[in-house]
Amino acid sequence: MPTRRDFLKFGGTALALSPAIVSLLRGQAVSAAPQACEARKFWTMIGDYPHTHALFAHQVPSSCVTLDIAPEPVVFAAFARSVAMEFDVSELSLVTFLQAKSFGRKLTLLPAVNLARFQHPYIVYNSAKGTMTPKDLEHARVGVRLFTATTPSWIRGILADDYGVDVGKMKWLAYQKPNVPEWKDPPNVTMIPQRDLSELLFSGEVDAIVADPVPKDPRAKSVIPDPDAAMKAWQTKHNAIQINHMVVVKEELTKSDPGAVREVWRLLKEAKRIGNEPLSEAAFHPFGLETNRHNIEIAIDYVYRTGMIPKRFSVDELFNDVTANLV
Repeated sequence: MPTRRDFLKFGGTALALSPAIVSLLRGQAVSAAPQACEARKFWTMIGDYPHTHALFAHQVPSSCVTLDIAPEPVVFAAFARSVAMEFDVSELSLVTFLQAKSFGRKLTLLPAVNLARFQHPYIVYNSAKGTMTPKDLEHARVGVRLFTATTPSWIRGILADDYGVDVGKMKWLAYQKPNVPEWKDPPNVTMIPQRDLSELLFSGEVDAIVADPVPKDPRAKSVIPDPDAAMKAWQTKHNAIQINHMVVVKEELTKSDPGAVREVWRLLKEAKRIGNEPLSEAAFHPFGLETNRHNIEIAIDYVYRTGMIPKRFSVDELFNDVTANLV
């Protein structure tokens, strides 16, 4: 199956980027000088990706900021701890961040995308039982790790917008509690003991699952027909990527030591530069507020219209005067 890197088109045409823009996407712009700040150690939770690996390998020196990275191999397993304000700097699902902000968590975004992809291939059904279309999901049972996870949240918006699915009629079986404890799952979500999602699907206990990775079993077929074409069509229509995770910091740190927060940003940018990702990958990890403004607007719109947050935030509400000006 083609991956996200195969579908980097804007307005239906291939990207034609200037060398300067290509350099920025790859994180190869000239790095800013280290910030003046007092020596600080920040408890950090972030994934080990090509564009962050230099942080793990201690290849990005700083005289004033040390990122003490938590040994968490699966970042989403620590998102509840991020919501509980355990970490100074953290990767966090954008949906979880929006919900956390709705319930008063004093976190602010850094304009750094750590994970993005098109979500269309990740809802699958058991083709041994016949064909399933998106409309068949109304009243169907769908297994998922977490109802409020970013991938099923994007998928609900896609199904509603592009396939006319009344997503309120879908019945969800989830085994993980919400990361934001004040959030209450809607009545069409049933909590179950933790189970392997593939087992749920092929035993017939659910009609479809949202799973990453998608089961390799040949019986597992995408509910969204021709997901490769659907990804291309969505990207052409919206001129955006689908953000999964970004980076957040405690808001208090931007007030007590803004120089240290700027230095964290420099470390992230320098790690990205060292990672030297291919352009096809770098475009799914864009840095900068204006570069990401439209991507974030689309995410807010989807999450709001599918009932995951009580208000439609503006993008600027998610940043403050320190993080909004990081370049």
